[in-house]
Amino acid sequence: MTVSARSRRRRGRRRHEVHKPAGALHPRVERVGPQHFGVVSVDCAKARSKWMLADFFGNVLIEPVEVPHTKAGFRAAVERLRQAVHDHRLDDLVVAVERTGRYHQPVKRAFADAGFEVRTVHPFATKQFRLPADPGNKTDDTDLSAIHRAAVNGFGLTERPLDDLSLRLRSLARYRRDLVRKGSALKNQIHEHLEMLMPGYAGCFEDVFISNIALPIARRTGSPEAVRGLGTAGLARLLVEASVRFRAPTLDGVLAWAEAAAGGQEPAEVLRRILAALDEDRLMKAREIDDVERELASLLARTPYVLLLSMPGVNVVSAAEFAGEMGSIEHYANARAITGRAGLFPSRYQSDRVDRSDGPLVRGGNRSLRQAILMIADNLIRCNDHFRGLAICWRAAGKDPRDTHVKVGSRFCRIAYQMVAGLQVYRHPSSQQRCYVLRKLIDFHREHATAMPQVMADLDKAAGQVPRDQHRSEAEPLVEVLSQARRARSGGVRMLGEILPEVLAKLGVHRVELSPSGEADPT
Repeated sequence: MTVSARSRRRRGRRRHEVHKPAGALHPRVERVGPQHFGVVSVDCAKARSKWMLADFFGNVLIEPVEVPHTKAGFRAAVERLRQAVHDHRLDDLVVAVERTGRYHQPVKRAFADAGFEVRTVHPFATKQFRLPADPGNKTDDTDLSAIHRAAVNGFGLTERPLDDLSLRLRSLARYRRDLVRKGSALKNQIHEHLEMLMPGYAGCFEDVFISNIALPIARRTGSPEAVRGLGTAGLARLLVEASVRFRAPTLDGVLAWAEAAAGGQEPAEVLRRILAALDEDRLMKAREIDDVERELASLLARTPYVLLLSMPGVNVVSAAEFAGEMGSIEHYANARAITGRAGLFPSRYQSDRVDRSDGPLVRGGNRSLRQAILMIADNLIRCNDHFRGLAICWRAAGKDPRDTHVKVGSRFCRIAYQMVAGLQVYRHPSSQQRCYVLRKLIDFHREHATAMPQVMADLDKAAGQVPRDQHRSEAEPLVEVLSQARRARSGGVRMLGEILPEVLAKLGVHRVELSPSGEADPT
């Protein structure tokens, strides 16, 4: 039996449902009666929204009326709705708000804070219910009618509220992603201006943004002529004044380029000033990204998603982004619920004897969660030996690379669900060893030069998430780090040596065997 046949068989065993489970209203309607069940439809805009009240049959009880997004406007709308509920003897009611970016959030909060059940309707559902009734006629009033029809037909969906920790994780992860995109755009602009000022200069370096000297020299000279005029001694003096470390052979390569380079574009002084401004903007965003990543690590350490760090190929940032988009693992019944919410499965077209179940990914689903999963899938293919081997085999078999990424993402979801929901570290029959959660956190904070109080707090919280039966194995690499820290001269590593004994004690390791030097362990 083929994979697609097995998947169709599994789908065939599922109970067929007309309504979406998260949008069904009919049991409640049967209980109170359709004429006593109210549906508030809300079509949202930026500064104001329009709403109406109708019973389940569609009889309008409050004509479409605008509500400004102000405290007084929301209070008046809630009072009018409560009065209508009393006058028309409505025993049950839901508020169906069309989702429109972030503009629907104030309306949603206002009705929810007033004690009403609020559901969201996707704009696609509104459109599909509007087109048959009002083709070619799109107004706020026709949208309200379509929202009502969508809600009573099971397309007004309940959304599980995110806890404060998940909300902070998601907001910071999305902010970081936006900063990274803007930083990439700035790098492209810097490359463009660098080529205009100093043609071919970027070729002297593997990466001008990693090199210590590439951009400082470009910002202070701005042309091949200026580089030639300074010479080796002048370039060295310029870098020393800027407190930039360098190697003499690199300067020789820059001077060799300057001797052969053509002149840059004019006006050179203006272009150099623009280059400096763009680079300052890039550096500021890089610092902000570092700050956000430190906060993400701190929040991740307080969730069971930190256990994903034991999986080779998953780093702190990708685990935090996945955790923020997922929310509490309690919201998912199984791993298929994760891929279902992310829309990580192919669309299907079936009619009579025609059945094509291998279409593109479904259009619905949470795109942000899908992006986080596929980003991790890409990392696993590059850094995880097991998944890299699978990808090589699938590529040799002629599989589409996109299909490979989806398969790896789906397998990651199954493994991640077992790890997070079952509070387990990474175990896989095809992997001989796993990564260590606390060691990954330490390496992350050392790269980001995190303050030691935060490092201690994060290690303490993460140690509390590690299963007890894994405490000894988690302690093994920390003992090695502790020994290195006590032999090191740098201040940051010395401070690690001061905090690690406390972490090891929490893991149940109260005595640490040190190097053969015989140095006594103060713990």
